Amino acid sequence: MTGFYRDGFCRTGPGDYGLHTVCAVMTAEFLEFSKARGNDLSTPRPEMSFPGLKHGDRWCLCVTRWTEALEDGKAPQVVLEATHSSVIEFASLEDLQAHSVR
Repeated sequence: MTGFYRDGFCRTGPGDYGLHTVCAVMTAEFLEFSKARGNDLSTPRPEMSFPGLKHGDRWCLCVTRWTEALEDGKAPQVVLEATHSSVIEFASLEDLQAHSVR
């Protein structure tokens, strides 16, 4: 797992305009959903030291992308312990708990 600050945490701050605060476990379905929305997370980008994500990887998602996926029935599971507390400003705790890794 990484984070906006590449320190392994789903922290946020002034430079994180996308709010990469949801620690999510990637699924093939979600990766396709994100790619269709213009954010291809599965293709490696060596020039950015990005190996590409695959099913099972943990990644700090933008909270708005997670809520879009939720509305479309494609939200990946969430690791609540690694998700930033500010997420509840955008998603309900009930939805997050319903998608939590058990």
